Amino acid sequence: MIPPVIGYRRHFAKCRKNFMDNTFLPLTPILHRWVQDIIEQPTSLFQAIERQGSPINIHHLAPLKENIKAYEKVLTKYQIPHKIFFARKANKCLEIARAVAQMGQGVDTASYRELQQCVEAGIDSQQLVLTAAVKNKKLLELALQHNIPVVLDNEDELQLAQEVAQKKEKTMIVNIRVGGFFVEDKRLPTRFGFPIDHAVAYIRGLADKYPHLEYTGLHFHLNGYSVTERVAAIEQSVRVIDELLHHGIPTRSLDIGGGMLMNYLRSEQEWLEFHDALREAVLGVRSELTYQNDALGMVKINDQLYGEPTVYPYFNKLHKEKLLEEILTTRSAIFDAPIHQLFTERALAFRMEPGRSLLDQVGCTVAKVAFRKKDSEGRLLVGLEMNRTQLRSSSADFLVDPIHLPKRQSQKTDDPCYAYLVGSYCLEQELILKRKVYLKSYPEIGDLILFPNTAGYLMHFYESEAHLFELAKNIFV
Repeated sequence: MIPPVIGYRRHFAKCRKNFMDNTFLPLTPILHRWVQDIIEQPTSLFQAIERQGSPINIHHLAPLKENIKAYEKVLTKYQIPHKIFFARKANKCLEIARAVAQMGQGVDTASYRELQQCVEAGIDSQQLVLTAAVKNKKLLELALQHNIPVVLDNEDELQLAQEVAQKKEKTMIVNIRVGGFFVEDKRLPTRFGFPIDHAVAYIRGLADKYPHLEYTGLHFHLNGYSVTERVAAIEQSVRVIDELLHHGIPTRSLDIGGGMLMNYLRSEQEWLEFHDALREAVLGVRSELTYQNDALGMVKINDQLYGEPTVYPYFNKLHKEKLLEEILTTRSAIFDAPIHQLFTERALAFRMEPGRSLLDQVGCTVAKVAFRKKDSEGRLLVGLEMNRTQLRSSSADFLVDPIHLPKRQSQKTDDPCYAYLVGSYCLEQELILKRKVYLKSYPEIGDLILFPNTAGYLMHFYESEAHLFELAKNIFV
């Protein structure tokens, strides 16, 4: 009988031979020093997995503070009064909200529990805002009780907020969300907010129709990452603000929402080469890069590809504070002045609600190798003790290379292979990553796979307890 280890080696000899197929296209992650340290000395990771189970989400607050300071530096440079609200939906750990508040900035909450936890943590009401897409009576009562500003989106919300405030004989502080901005004579589609071209009429009618609501500011949130669209939205919002002031209605703040790009990858060239190769693979010109040649959102019709991969732009030259400065220094065609001047001239507070970009380098996810096997078509599958919801956002795939940490430090590094990482749900499509990954050594049971830079949305946004699996443990370095 062939010994099991030797049997596995022969079983997957074809996988190792494919190393010569030149299919590996790296997407090398940027790694913060704290992540490099635990990779170089992984003993504590193996100990944590044994204590906590797999997977674990590891966090470090130093990068969070660095990201906040980078945004503050830009806003201070242009002397703009400001408040940065961390979009808490991007990560559920209360420690992060506390850290943001301790730095003097705020927290954007989107549910009863998010808001309640922040209140119970002692975060000041002026450092909180409620932007939930759906607001019921219980939620609005909590916000009113603690005098927390609420962003209102439609007539039904206005009516409910008025009823809640009137019943308590109090005034609710509200911001009005606007949308439907015009860019190049076309309206930006959105399901959120009052139409920008009707905003003045809506807000002018608040005092008579909803006397227990106190208007203090405008708010918008755009889909996508276009500088042009954000500049247009700011311009059109400021035009509304000026008209409101003409009617005796002051506006204290303008909130531009979130959607500030960040950068995950070291190399633009790797990013471009992967996309070129993905198209070639889907068209059958080269070997597959994704499981069953998944096109990641592109559509193939009659040997033609249409559309683009529906993935986050993991490589960006213009990101975080650089993107913010690009917006603020763009010259407004409407006002013939740079955008930052529109805020300073009006003593208008600039507000923003970044989530992902504040969490850049704040966390990583680590999972344990449970098995190795082949599927019916000969692909090497490496099973991890986690499920796909524990590394998932709205992106079609997480296009960042994972890091293999062998349990035995003496494990060979000259035995490379390609594999697909699969999870614990009983589904054919249960892939942690759809992309084939390159491993420098053949993985053994008990090895660890580290996914870098996952704190923003990837850890928590779609995490599920299907099969009654426990949620991942969150720990802090």
